[in-house]
Amino acid sequence: MAAPLEFQGTTKSFGSQKALDNLSLTVERGEILGFLGPNGAGKTTAIHLALGFLRASAGGGKILGASFGHAASRAKVGFLPDSPAFFAESALSAVTVAGQLNNLRNPQLRERAKALLSRLDLSSAGKDARRFSRGMQQRLGMAQALVNDPDLLILDEPTSALDPPGVLEVRELLRAARDDGKSIFFSSHQLSEVEQICDRIAFLDHGRLLRLGSLASFLEDSGRVGIVIQGLPASAEIAQKYRQYRTASPENVLHFTVPVRLQRELIEQAWAAGGTLESVTPLRRSLEDLFVTWSKEADAHLGAPS
Repeated sequence: MAAPLEFQGTTKSFGSQKALDNLSLTVERGEILGFLGPNGAGKTTAIHLALGFLRASAGGGKILGASFGHAASRAKVGFLPDSPAFFAESALSAVTVAGQLNNLRNPQLRERAKALLSRLDLSSAGKDARRFSRGMQQRLGMAQALVNDPDLLILDEPTSALDPPGVLEVRELLRAARDDGKSIFFSSHQLSEVEQICDRIAFLDHGRLLRLGSLASFLEDSGRVGIVIQGLPASAEIAQKYRQYRTASPENVLHFTVPVRLQRELIEQAWAAGGTLESVTPLRRSLEDLFVTWSKEADAHLGAPS
């Protein structure tokens, strides 16, 4: 069975500027893949290519087994742009029209639209969607993306304007969609939300794919451990020797955050000094830290002489 979304050496240039540079990436069935990168990295360009809004300069790709831009395939895709826009219409009308464009008909369409509006707290929204708050428009755009029960969801900043309850609701909707076997490809700067729901992440910068892998594998190995030693005062020799690795701690308890290479050395010296080892905890990295590190690496590489 074909992958829901594949970029196959996809390149897009605007004049002499490459917005996307030989992107090869596959979104697997039943996964949530976070598409990350700084502003201008090429994320929205990639999304627009997949949906057929733009044509690739080189390479291409497939969406639900058909080439990018294949109209019939888009009927099983749900799309949320980063800034959804609406006519002077009710929420129900906006969602109904989206369903009709994807070949849904009443009574199934009306029932599904009403159920989504109820779940997203839009049942009593006003009659002019243009006047909705930014958060309400974001939720309405999500209802439009989901109304056709898509096999693939492509979302550009799906939680950017939402309050905490709205974020929670969208998170649960996406998890439920994944549990139903659907695939979700979304771009976001809300890194804490990416950590909550993504199975894999892809990091793009200057149009190039720099990192791709499971979220857990990126976060688990920080190369550092937290060590807690009891029974030694802050004046102890070991506390002074490793003071650059010490963090705030109560009296006669020493807390250290050290590189893995120093773990054994520190523990042995603490024992020799009469201390008691309370805990050793491998430390996770945050996605925010990784984002900053990868962006700096990309900038340094781009600025390096060839």
